[in-house]
Amino acid sequence: MGLDVQQRRRSDGSDDEDAGADHTAAAGATGVGRVAPPLGAVLVATEAAVNREDPQRVRTAAARVVDWVDRAGVVARHRARVTAEADAAFVELRARIVDVAIEDEGRWAVLPLRDADGHTLGRLARQVALPPLRPGEAAVLDQLTTEIPRVLRDVRSGFGLRRFFRGAKAREASERAARFLLEYEAWGSSAGVDATLDRLDDTAIPVGRVPVEHALAPGVGLTRRLPDSADAHLLEGTPVVVDQLPRATAIILAALAEEEPLRRSALDAATALRAAETDVVVAGMPVDRLRDATRERLLVRPLTDAGITSVHDVLVNGERLATLPGLGPMTARRIVGAAETLRHTTFEETTIRIDAASPSRGTHDLVRRLAAWDSGRRTRNPGRVVVRTRALAPLAVVLTGDVTRIVVLGDDPEGLLAAVAAVVERAPQIARTAPRPVPADPWADFLARPADYLTLLEELGLATSSEEAAQGGLPDEVVAAVRRCELRTDHLTVSLRGYQGFAARFALVQRKVVIGDEMGLGKTVEALAVLAHLWAQGARRFLVVCPAAVVTNWVREVEAKSSLPAHRLHGQDRDEALLAWRRDGGVAVTTYDMLGWLERQAEEEAPACVVVDEAHYIKNPAAKRSRRSARLIERAERAILLTGTPLENRVGEFRELVGYVRPDLVVDGSDLRPRLFRRQVAPAYLRRSQEDVLGELPELVEVEEWMPLSDADAAAYGDAVRSGNFQAMRQAAMLQGEASEKVQRLVEIVEEAEDNGRKVLVFSNYLDVLDAVARTLPGYVIGPLTGAVPAARRQEMVDAFTVADAGAALVAQIVAGGVGLNIQAASVVVICEPQLKPTTEWQAIARARRMGQLRSVQVHRLLSEEGVDARVVEILARKRALFAEFAAVSDTAEAAPEAFDVSDAAIMREVVEAEQLRLAGSGVVAVSATEDAVDPMNAAAAVQADDARVGDHGERESNADTSGQ
Repeated sequence: MGLDVQQRRRSDGSDDEDAGADHTAAAGATGVGRVAPPLGAVLVATEAAVNREDPQRVRTAAARVVDWVDRAGVVARHRARVTAEADAAFVELRARIVDVAIEDEGRWAVLPLRDADGHTLGRLARQVALPPLRPGEAAVLDQLTTEIPRVLRDVRSGFGLRRFFRGAKAREASERAARFLLEYEAWGSSAGVDATLDRLDDTAIPVGRVPVEHALAPGVGLTRRLPDSADAHLLEGTPVVVDQLPRATAIILAALAEEEPLRRSALDAATALRAAETDVVVAGMPVDRLRDATRERLLVRPLTDAGITSVHDVLVNGERLATLPGLGPMTARRIVGAAETLRHTTFEETTIRIDAASPSRGTHDLVRRLAAWDSGRRTRNPGRVVVRTRALAPLAVVLTGDVTRIVVLGDDPEGLLAAVAAVVERAPQIARTAPRPVPADPWADFLARPADYLTLLEELGLATSSEEAAQGGLPDEVVAAVRRCELRTDHLTVSLRGYQGFAARFALVQRKVVIGDEMGLGKTVEALAVLAHLWAQGARRFLVVCPAAVVTNWVREVEAKSSLPAHRLHGQDRDEALLAWRRDGGVAVTTYDMLGWLERQAEEEAPACVVVDEAHYIKNPAAKRSRRSARLIERAERAILLTGTPLENRVGEFRELVGYVRPDLVVDGSDLRPRLFRRQVAPAYLRRSQEDVLGELPELVEVEEWMPLSDADAAAYGDAVRSGNFQAMRQAAMLQGEASEKVQRLVEIVEEAEDNGRKVLVFSNYLDVLDAVARTLPGYVIGPLTGAVPAARRQEMVDAFTVADAGAALVAQIVAGGVGLNIQAASVVVICEPQLKPTTEWQAIARARRMGQLRSVQVHRLLSEEGVDARVVEILARKRALFAEFAAVSDTAEAAPEAFDVSDAAIMREVVEAEQLRLAGSGVVAVSATEDAVDPMNAAAAVQADDARVGDHGERESNADTSGQ
């Protein structure tokens, strides 16, 4: 129902103020919305004048309408007050909402509630409880509180003595108002205005109190006012959230505040070192480079004429450039601007690299300040705890002890609670950690543990790796789950790089995985981080299975980099170690050959986690060690297979490794599309390369040293080819002593290394070559280190090499020294002959090029220009391409099956036949067309005979079960 008062034009042209009613809506049971009579027609009809002899009728109608007006005013003011109080209550609550945003984890808006907020919620609920306005009722209230009072004033002016002092037009208006009033009263009586006002009048109902546990009930009205109310969750204010989070954040923030001056000092030193290195680069930048920094045409000839030849010179002489002949002020400003742009770009691209060979004063200062920061801080291995603490700190401030509920808006509240729990869990450890004494000699401390200092640089943001690369191309859902995992590092004594922490969390989330990180990235530490996390959560026994050559190294790593007990289940004391492991828990380290003995020591409980190092040893599912390892992996709740070379000759072998940890995965090894293959194994496989994640790794310089055969070499090589002896062909160029071109070059490399303060690793596959090299090389030679050398003696050789002076050489069989040992004291690697498997060479190089290596690593491959070396290098190139396609991420399309299936015997046949034909063409070798160039059976026997020379400790498996012997 709508009542309009408007200016209507009368027929005589004068203006009148008319009041009219317009009913268009139904009003339900009360009838307020029923259509009223055409009151406008009544107002303009002069013949329907009010009977001046009966004013009582007007007074009676006016009295009733006045009552309606008074009651409508009470209702309207009451509703406005309740609404204002509800708005104020929400403003009060909204002011308490705290936004929490944790990068890569979620965003939430959190509203803490106390029991005392029941009255505030009651004001919101009081508004919701107001009687709803039916159609037309809002208009009635508006008319009764605005328009009808004006009509009543006009009616009153037509009664009493006042009517004698008013003009004709005013009396007419009063009469029209009286007629309208009569009609309005009649309409209101029939439409049920009294009943409507009775229903809307709830002023007698007081504001109540709403228990906070009902805060999100529809009758309270809070959710309709909150943003993202569809995602609102009401959580109980648990002690972890209300009581412990404020204390935890206070502890962690206080620790950060204590170490901030030390951190800032280290960052300042790093910035100064970057600036100094930038100045060196800019000083060597010719002025012609200025053109690269701007689209403007710059004149550089006036600069060079004035002796300003570098960008550094421009920056130093910037103020006087405008005075040079041929340069004006505007051009000078452009030149200086371009120089500043180049310097800024160079500074941003300059990474911190600590030069151990020739450290500057700035380098020493940086190391000293890093040592002070590392000693003084209590937040080692911070992981995500610092990010979470800073994000949760504003929430902790408002979480007083009387908070009983929290309203969480936004992402899944479980993510918020997990972040809170992680901060609360970490705080006591930080509180217990005391600062350590600053090393007396920071530089010596740096040389002893360079990887820890490089981790400090990463925490400063100065040695970062690609986050995407660190994720190894995993699916988004796996990455998200890994990010949510909080890694406990209480029992680690080393700092983790970001990519290492990601690998550990990946293994924890996925439970059984293959980590195929390239050698040198610290897979051992990644596995130790998993074991330390599980130990902190209550797990007690873990087992590491590895080649015998690295048992000692594993025991050392566990003892040096964690607080977990280490037990050596290998050698004479293995029975006592087994009892200690079962009694005390910790990390047991055993070999593949010991698995048979370990199985016979029957025990129902499986290890909480099994780590299988150099997992490509179990790629053959038919081998005994593979079957035993598979049973062990299946029984364990968690398993980590470590290998830097998951694929060697066949994609099917890689499939076998994945099958050990995730037999449920459907992996189609016959489909040769690398991306599909990668997607299939993604839930169980993580691989990153050195270049992806180790920006501070030294430069790897690889040199192929091609040289001709000497006369003595050629004669020995011809004899080997005539006899079809592939192994002799490969060794011929290294067994002629000083008459050998390769040996002469090797001596030169070692002498040059000594002059440059470096040590050398010399690798060969053959014992005769190693013996010859050890006899021929000048200076201090250690070795040969072969597969026949016991594991303990191998480590002694490596230790002796580590402390030796520059120029020392460690001579090692590539299948023994290239597996498992850390030989980063060497920065020059020499490979005497190309290997038949690319992974064999990569493993050997990675012995020196590992995280913590401080110098560039030089790799020299000694290669003969003609003969077997060239043929093998061609085959190696094909194998490298295969590995790049499948073990790393590749866009390569389909490949041929034969590319994956090249056996050693096949290589031998191909090379020997080709060489016999080549030399026959030159008249050196005569080959009968009716006989085979090389007997495949003899070739295979030659391989077996050569392999057998590796020795019992070389981890080569025989058919006999020697476990436990």
